[in-house]
This record gives sequence, structure tokens and C-alpha cells, in this order.
Amino acid sequence: MSKQQLEQQIAELKMDYVRLQGDMEKLESTGHPAMLEKAEQRLASMEAQLQELNQALAKL
Repeated sequence: MSKQQLEQQIAELKMDYVRLQGDMEKLESTGHPAMLEKAEQRLASMEAQLQELNQALAKL
């Protein structure tokens, strides 16, 4: 994977991460604990993906 592709994937993942954080705030305020838990799991997964992509980018 090229540096540009990695940077693009990182940028897209960051946008999704920020969007999901906003969605979580709405879920929290409306009282949907099951959906909030799934969103928290998705955030953790995204953080792991970001870490992997940043490590791959650092190796280039």
C-alpha cells in the first residue's frame, strides 16, 4: 500500500470516528444503552485500525 493510500484511509477513518462520537452523544442523551455499547465497541475497533495504519505509515 502506498503512502498516499494509507493517508487517505487514515483520514477517512478519522472522519468516521468523529461522526460516531457525535452519534454516541445522541444515543447517550436519548438513553439507548445497548446501541451505545455497540458504538463504543466500534470506536475501540477504529482506534486499533488507526494504530495499525499509523504504524504502517511510519514504516514507509
